[in-house]
Amino acid sequence: MPPFHQPILGRRGALLGLASAFTIGRASVALADAATEKRLVVVLLRGALDGLAAVVPYGDANLARLRPGLVPPEPGRENGLLDMGGFYGLNPALPNLHKLFTGGELLAVHAVAGPYRTRSHFDAQDYLESGASERMTSGWLNRAVMALPPKRANPLAVGITVPLMLRGSAAVATYAPPQTQGVSPELYARIAALSNEDRLLGPALAEGLRDRGFLANAMAGETEPANRYALPAIVAATGKLLAAPGGPRIAVIEGGGWDTHANQATRLTNPLHQLDDGIAALRSALGPAWANTAVLVMTEFGRTVRVNGSGGTDHGTAGAAFIAGGAIAGGRVLGTWPGLANSQLFENRDLAPTTDLRSLAMALLIGHLGLPYGAMAAVFPGSAGLQPQGGLLRA
Repeated sequence: MPPFHQPILGRRGALLGLASAFTIGRASVALADAATEKRLVVVLLRGALDGLAAVVPYGDANLARLRPGLVPPEPGRENGLLDMGGFYGLNPALPNLHKLFTGGELLAVHAVAGPYRTRSHFDAQDYLESGASERMTSGWLNRAVMALPPKRANPLAVGITVPLMLRGSAAVATYAPPQTQGVSPELYARIAALSNEDRLLGPALAEGLRDRGFLANAMAGETEPANRYALPAIVAATGKLLAAPGGPRIAVIEGGGWDTHANQATRLTNPLHQLDDGIAALRSALGPAWANTAVLVMTEFGRTVRVNGSGGTDHGTAGAAFIAGGAIAGGRVLGTWPGLANSQLFENRDLAPTTDLRSLAMALLIGHLGLPYGAMAAVFPGSAGLQPQGGLLRA
């Protein structure tokens, strides 16, 4: 399935899109340097992670009523939740994160949202990266880099484009590795189907694919081969760069596949495993540098509390964030729980937000990277009066 919303593809669009299919993967990374030995990694989960499925509030009596078929068994049962203290449980697809949680290196924050209220992926992702409730041409992390002491090396973005979060006055160099992802069997099958009615193109395309021994396999449903540019591989490579003595100190990693409008119980498992394996790979690759690392995992918004008619969830408001690393005072779930009674839902459909996502980023920029609080007005426009979340970092 595509990482998130994708327009309906016509025959001409499919053929023109072949070139980009070779180079655009499901995960990418952008890196920046800073005059510090502290590391900050931001992981963007594009498509809207369902926070209620990742950090499950099984202690709320309304959950099972609102989400039939989406709630895993309680802790201690077969394929059950991984307990987080008696009210919350981690999804069973996140065993590595649970190990970090029990080892005091992972925090979960529930009922978290940005300052905006939109259910558009495109608007919400822009606002998430700009750090404001409006469209901007620069991102909050680029502005934070500008507030740090200068470093000799420029930021480096690995991928086709620089994410908005790292765009701005701080110069960013780019590098696009060749053939970051081969064409999937699914795309070949779609192109063949779109061209089937064309009396000239259809037979020629089918013959060409058949000569390559591909069409039969694609139509038979052969699964996409393992991608060395999927999230765990990208994260592991990023960790090695961050661990190097003269390497970058700030990274933004992007991964898609979180827009679960249908069959969520099945479709969400693989992205969760990818995230779980990715964070474990980052810890391993960083080695001793993990002790000086903070990782913020965030998404553009949460998903609806109720299940839709397709066994999925739709665009919502509040969700969950993760903060991991050796620098983190973990082993807790933060945030004020708003409840799931009908009267407690935001607009009678969503988990109500009680924590501003910017307060988490502020706490890491100030307490971990050493930015002054006075710089936050420029980093997060419109945030006057917002205080950084306390208690995230080890003393």
